[in-house]
Amino acid sequence: MVGAQIILANNYHLYLRPGSKNVKKLGGIHKFMNWPHPILTDSGGFQIQSLKPKITDEGAEFVSHIDGSKHFLTPESATQSQIDIGADIIMAFDHSVPEGATHAFAKAAVTRTHSWLLRCIKVWKNKKQKLFGIIQGGEYPDLLRESAKFVADQDLPGVAIGGAVIGSDPHQTADTISSIKDLLPSSIPLYAMGVGVRPSDLPNVIRAGADMFDCVAPTRLARAGLLYNHESKTERIDINQAKYKLDQNPIDSNCDCYTCQNYTRAYLHHLCKSRELLFYRLASIHNLRVMIRATKKAM
Repeated sequence: MVGAQIILANNYHLYLRPGSKNVKKLGGIHKFMNWPHPILTDSGGFQIQSLKPKITDEGAEFVSHIDGSKHFLTPESATQSQIDIGADIIMAFDHSVPEGATHAFAKAAVTRTHSWLLRCIKVWKNKKQKLFGIIQGGEYPDLLRESAKFVADQDLPGVAIGGAVIGSDPHQTADTISSIKDLLPSSIPLYAMGVGVRPSDLPNVIRAGADMFDCVAPTRLARAGLLYNHESKTERIDINQAKYKLDQNPIDSNCDCYTCQNYTRAYLHHLCKSRELLFYRLASIHNLRVMIRATKKAM
C-alpha cells in the first residue's frame, strides 16, 4: 500500500512480547505477520538504554516497560533472539552513545560496542541472516573513524551507524557519514539508524552515502495529527487545527497514497478530533508513502 520493500521489527519489543522463542514456534516473523518481503530487526540496545539500564561489559540489565520484570540481555542473547525471530537482517548489540556524552564516556561505549560485536559474530556465524555491525563514537570524529575501521575490518554483510549523532540534524548526519565513508567497503550497504524526521532529510544522507535508513517519526507524527505536506514551510500540517474542519482537499495534492486519493482533510480532522482508530492508520499510510516517494526521488 505504501510501496515499502523492507520493514523493521524491534528485538526489544518482540523479546518481551510475545517472546522471540514464541515467534520462532509460530514459524518466524515473516509468517507471523504475513510479510513475504525482507525484514530487519534492531537489536534493542537503543530502546533498552532509554530505560536507565545497568550496563556492564557483560550486557545490559533492564526493567520491562510492560510489567516491571527484570531482564538481562547480552550480545549472545540479543543475537540469538533475532535469529529466533527470523529476520533477514539483524543488528549487533551495541552501547549507543547519547547526546552530550563526554569523550571518555563515548570511548568506553565504543570499546564495549566493539567487544560486543565480536561476541555477536560468534553466535551468528554460519547463520542465514545478514549481521550488521554498528559504528558508534558520538560527536567525536576520532572515535567515529576508529569505530568505522574496526567494524569494516570484521568483513560483515553490512554496516550501520547509530547513536544520538545520527538523525536529529540531517546536515550533521550527512557530514558524519561523509567523514567515515572512505573507511567503509563500497560493496556493502550502509545503514543510517534513525534518519527520516522530514522528507527533506533523505537526499542529504543518500548523497553522503547512506543506502538504508529508518525512523519512528513518520508514524509517530501521524498519530499526533502531523501530516506531511510539500507546500508547508515545516513540511507538514497539523490536522487538529480548526481551519481544516470544512477543508475538502486531500492532505497533499501531489500525493498518490490511499488516504489522499480517498479522504479529505475535513474527514481526517473529524477522525483525529474524535480519536477514531481509523485515523491512525490513514495518517500513517500517508506519512509513510510520502517518505517512500521522497526516497525514490532522491535516488
